[in-house]
Amino acid sequence: MSSYDENESKLMRKARENPFVPVGIAGFLAIVGYRLMKMRSRGDTKMSLHLIHMRVAAQGFVVGSMTIGVLYSMYRDYIVKPREEKAAKNK
Repeated sequence: MSSYDENESKLMRKARENPFVPVGIAGFLAIVGYRLMKMRSRGDTKMSLHLIHMRVAAQGFVVGSMTIGVLYSMYRDYIVKPREEKAAKNK
């Protein structure tokens, strides 16, 4: 049995749990699209070198987005949640 609603896709569930997932996907697609359009005016640069630069830029954006997402999740779980629990105990 799944732990989420049957009508909800896994991507939508992940996007709600961690808002940096769609940011990473959108950034990846934007970088790849930009570099593919720029490929026409690459001049005398080799195709393989251009593709390597595109891959490194896209992967760097995704890794950066994942890192920010993990830091946000840790902040939420270890700083915000204990404060809320402590405030609830004091009431």
